[in-house]
Amino acid sequence: MPFSTLHTYLAQLSDPDRPASSVWLDPNGQAQGRFFNCTITSAFQPIRAYGSTAIAAYEGLARSASATDAGLSLWKLLDHAASDDESIELDRLCRMLHAINFFRQNGAGIADLHLNVHDRLLSAVSSNHGHAFQHILDALGLPIKRIVLQLPAASPQQGWLLNYVADNYRRNGFRLALNAATPEQALSALRQLRPDAIKLDARHLDGDSDLGGLFAAAADVGVRLIFKRVESAAAIARLQEAGPAPVFVQGYFLDQPQAALQERQQLVPLPA
Repeated sequence: MPFSTLHTYLAQLSDPDRPASSVWLDPNGQAQGRFFNCTITSAFQPIRAYGSTAIAAYEGLARSASATDAGLSLWKLLDHAASDDESIELDRLCRMLHAINFFRQNGAGIADLHLNVHDRLLSAVSSNHGHAFQHILDALGLPIKRIVLQLPAASPQQGWLLNYVADNYRRNGFRLALNAATPEQALSALRQLRPDAIKLDARHLDGDSDLGGLFAAAADVGVRLIFKRVESAAAIARLQEAGPAPVFVQGYFLDQPQAALQERQQLVPLPA
C-alpha cells in the first residue's frame, strides 16, 4: 500500500482492543460506517475512456453492507429521512468511507476518485465548503489532487450558489465536475464556471442533441466530458453518431458498481 498514513490508520481500525468508532473494517478489510442504524460501505463504478477499455476514474457510491457485493443504494432513503445537519454528516461519512476504500486498494493505480456533492449540501453548509473533507484527507495522507467533487445540476436561480460553492471547493484544493441536464446547459456551465469535467446523462441524448459545439468548446479549454448512465447499446450508438471526440463514459451497460476495483484493467489519467 503506497499510502503509509492510511495503512497505519487501517491497522488501528483492525485492533480488537481499540475504542468504539463510527468507522470499522469488515473481515475483508472494507471500511464500513453506520447511519440511522444502517451499515454503509462503498461501491465503485468505472469511468472509461470512450472507445477503449481504459479506466480513467471511479465514482464512489454509498451502498448497504452485503456479503454478496450487491448492496442496495441507500442515499435517497437516508437523505430524505435526515435533517440538513444530518445530511451533512451522512455526506461526510460517505466521502470518508469512499476515500478509505478506494486508496486502500492497489487497483486505484493512477485513477481519480469522483465523489458526489448532493444538492441539499449546496445550501446546507454555511461557509468554507470542503474544509472538513480536506482535513480528513490530509490526516490520512491521501492525495487531494486525485479527488474530483461532482456538483449537482443547478437551476438558473441557483447559479450564484453553485458559483459560491465551486469557488470554496477550489480554494480548498479540489477539482470539480458539474452535472448538466442538456448539452446546452453543459456549454453554459463550461463557459461560466470552467470546471475540470462536465457530466451529461446519456439517456437524454437524441438525434436533435447538438454535441459538436460542446465537443469543440470543451476541447478548446481542456474540460473533460463524461457521459453517465450509459445503460444500453443505443446510448453508445448515439455517441458514435455524434462523431469522434475525447470523451468518457460510465454506466450499467459497461460496468456494475463493485467494492473491488478492477486491477487488471488498463488505467489512464484524465488529460490535464
